[in-house]
Amino acid sequence: MSELHQEKHPFLDFVKKNQKTLTYTLTALVVIVLAYFGYTELYQNPREAKAADTMYVAEKYFGLDSSNYVLNGDGTNKGVLYVIKEYSGTKAANLANYYAGISYYRLNDYNKSIEYLKDFSTSAKQVQAIAYGTIGDAYADLKKNEEAIDYYKKAGGHFPEDEGISAEYLFRAASLLEINGKADDAIEIYTTIKTKYPKTEKGFQADKYINRLKVQP
Repeated sequence: MSELHQEKHPFLDFVKKNQKTLTYTLTALVVIVLAYFGYTELYQNPREAKAADTMYVAEKYFGLDSSNYVLNGDGTNKGVLYVIKEYSGTKAANLANYYAGISYYRLNDYNKSIEYLKDFSTSAKQVQAIAYGTIGDAYADLKKNEEAIDYYKKAGGHFPEDEGISAEYLFRAASLLEINGKADDAIEIYTTIKTKYPKTEKGFQADKYINRLKVQP
């Protein structure tokens, strides 16, 4: 009679049959969680805080356009190159790449400017657009016009909500296309500026450049 009324519990049967495997799996999960917590709380977060503290003075120098101090420090405080080297993988080190790239551009070291700005990325679209545009400027100064045009287009299309930045970098792309003898491509971009950003300075000027290119022999 007891056998007739004995209920089967598939889940309990599964647990009994796989007890060792489940135990190992749960143990592994606990270890992973603890390891992640330990890495984050005991290692990464302190590094983030130290890197941010180290960046503080360099950021002030960046605002003052003191590029050498930004890069190398002032003898008492470290510069962004130190942050990049010692705190790689942190948010501060990522931002340091931006400061380094802009600073090297100000110092006319265009290759290094490109190198560091390409290692920078941010979800702040306006800042990212400026980074792309500065890479374009560096390539232009190196007379690498094709690369410059690509980055100017990238900068001009990255954050269309900022009409001033977008129109400016698209205008630089069009200007280089003109220099390279690609009038039709230049007209296309000037027309885009006129259509999408009519209230900007470059939007007001677009017709002048379009008409000039159309009447050229």
